[in-house]
Amino acid sequence: MSRWLMARITVIPDDDWDGELGELYPRVVDPAWGRVDHILAIHSLNPRSMAAHQGLYESAMAGTATLRKVERELIALVVSLTNDCHY
Repeated sequence: MSRWLMARITVIPDDDWDGELGELYPRVVDPAWGRVDHILAIHSLNPRSMAAHQGLYESAMAGTATLRKVERELIALVVSLTNDCHY
């Protein structure tokens, strides 16, 4: 049986985001769920780290000359399954 622990990190609820966080919201909200995934919400106390995290994700998933988007998505899926992560 696999178990996982989730850290208890205080976050700013996304409906209270303003300023830098408010500007980031359209970029980080999951359109399928209409909410911000926990992996990004933990950055709500530091908008610069949230922007950097999202930028890294976008860069990794958006552009390589050698892998098609479907191949990048498959790699991400296999890594997530291997790590028992639903992201």
